[in-house]
Amino acid sequence: MAEIIVSSYKETPVVTTFIDNKLEFLSFVRDSEIHNIYVGRVDHIVKNIDAAFVKYAEDKIGYLPLKNITSACVLNKKYSTGDKLCNGDIVLVQVESEAVKTKKTKLTTNLSIPGKYAVLTLGKTGIGASVKLSDSLRYKYTELVRDDYFGFLNGIRDSLYDSDIGLIIRTEASELDEKVLKDEVLESCKETADILCNILKLSRNRTIYSLMYKADNNDLDTHIKKATAFIKNRGISDINLIEDSCIYGIPSKIEELCRNKVWLKSGAFIIIEQLESFNAIDVNTGKAIKGKDIGEAVNNEAAVEIMRQIRLRNLTGMILIDFINMNDEEQRQKLIDKVKKLCKQDPIHTSFIDITGLGIMELIRNKNDKSLKEILKDVEKAVDNSKHQC
Repeated sequence: MAEIIVSSYKETPVVTTFIDNKLEFLSFVRDSEIHNIYVGRVDHIVKNIDAAFVKYAEDKIGYLPLKNITSACVLNKKYSTGDKLCNGDIVLVQVESEAVKTKKTKLTTNLSIPGKYAVLTLGKTGIGASVKLSDSLRYKYTELVRDDYFGFLNGIRDSLYDSDIGLIIRTEASELDEKVLKDEVLESCKETADILCNILKLSRNRTIYSLMYKADNNDLDTHIKKATAFIKNRGISDINLIEDSCIYGIPSKIEELCRNKVWLKSGAFIIIEQLESFNAIDVNTGKAIKGKDIGEAVNNEAAVEIMRQIRLRNLTGMILIDFINMNDEEQRQKLIDKVKKLCKQDPIHTSFIDITGLGIMELIRNKNDKSLKEILKDVEKAVDNSKHQC
């Protein structure tokens, strides 16, 4: 049994998911620039970091890595592999991640447009499928659409200004009957390609700072669909949608996620520190002193809670976890397998990397948005601004 609850936190809409009365998913419905596409102008080049700083709005500037610039996105001149961007060049850019603290907004020319069953990315090549699918399904789906997709791609090559375009089949395709899967995925590709080709065409006649594509970041239905997909990925089909419920005390649960210390049922606890370059998590036995295999029991309990905290706090990048030391190699491997399984349940791609010689587990989680801590700062700022306007 799962519930999707639409409520608010300090006047900002928020979508939460509770499974067995426990908060498992959290998404703020807020206006964000992520995945928006703009016509920008190169402000200056910094050679030692191999990046261009691009002004994409009157008061906004982001950094664009110079590696793998997509030729179709350089609007003021013919651009080929090996050419260089210069100050003043006009480029079509997509926001990959928002500015956080001292870090500028990250931009890309690999424009990515999501469809119902497919995601197309300009400047990429080949066909792939969501990492949330099993290896066998990924292979099956990609082989199923391969020939027809490349035939379709050859037909729109001119509209892509001779750039390549890559296809990723989304997890949602697994809900389709295999008899219609190929047709539905290809139809999704065509609809998405039309949007992308139209952006490339129209951008050549637009002024700088024009917004060419607005992502559905502040659309409530989009966030509800994400919550629904998260639940279904857990194998749960019984879902209730509830609006404006005070039953679960959502504001207090959100504020709990800002605390560094998290207690576990066993009496053990974990400490979570968000640092500038990585996230550090430490597992402590605390009051959990009963049982022979206390280390194994606490680590297994902590692994589940840590992955939940990572997801709810939206910790991204490098994550280092110091579990309780285990000398037994079999126990260590069981813990690794458990963490890998939990990583696959995360809507954001999360990978187990290794355990270092000092026994620290390394994870990498893709950056998709600001962390919860940064989002809450934005929410507070919005509240303050509204008060001043009044």
